[in-house]
Amino acid sequence: MSWHQELLVSFDLETTGTDVEQDRIVTAALIRMEGDGRAVEKLTWLLDPGVPIPDEAAAIHGISTAYVQEHGRSPVTAIEEIAEALAEALRADIPLVVMNARYDLSLLDRECRRHGLRTLTERLGHEPAPVIDPLVLDKHVDRYRKGKRALQALCGHYGVRLDGAHEAGADAAAAAGVARRIGEKFPAVAIPSPRALHALQEQAAAEQAAAFQAYLRRSGDPQAIIEPAWPLIPYQARA
Repeated sequence: MSWHQELLVSFDLETTGTDVEQDRIVTAALIRMEGDGRAVEKLTWLLDPGVPIPDEAAAIHGISTAYVQEHGRSPVTAIEEIAEALAEALRADIPLVVMNARYDLSLLDRECRRHGLRTLTERLGHEPAPVIDPLVLDKHVDRYRKGKRALQALCGHYGVRLDGAHEAGADAAAAAGVARRIGEKFPAVAIPSPRALHALQEQAAAEQAAAFQAYLRRSGDPQAIIEPAWPLIPYQARA
């Protein structure tokens, strides 16, 4: 059987912003889903990130600074649990579905470093794998399709239900649904080995980054640098 017919674990974050080096985790969700799409386990976390949640971010996920100060957990204990839950799944070689993995996994990496915790890479002894990224896969199998490729757009395109966009649990479940639909629709990526699929996505993500960088430079941004690494942006310690 192909990976899309097997057990998957899907992961999503809601955060204070879009900068993986500076922003913080607000909520996280991890859902273990059987091959038929049934959720058999769901773990969720609400964190007090220790910094104000910008109004722009709160407007997207609906979580305010006052709310997390009252109800959120310490980031140290919550991030430890999140990282270990992901490591446990990957140690068992269960594919980890993450929409735009380069963002979520890199931000989690930086949060671990910020709080003196072992990163996911350190826990595993290698970079997170196997990872399945619906964004990378969609761009790979349907390169020239016009239109947006955010999760809501992909759900509409592939006919996947999304209840409560920008709630981490709903987004995680929807990302797994999109990934499965891509596997069902495109035999080229419906391969038995999740590890082989991971390697395919590494190459595809690098090619996509190079193409986007070339586009930006043609559009008048000659200094544009698009990170080719996937699923984790390399950490560079500051002097």
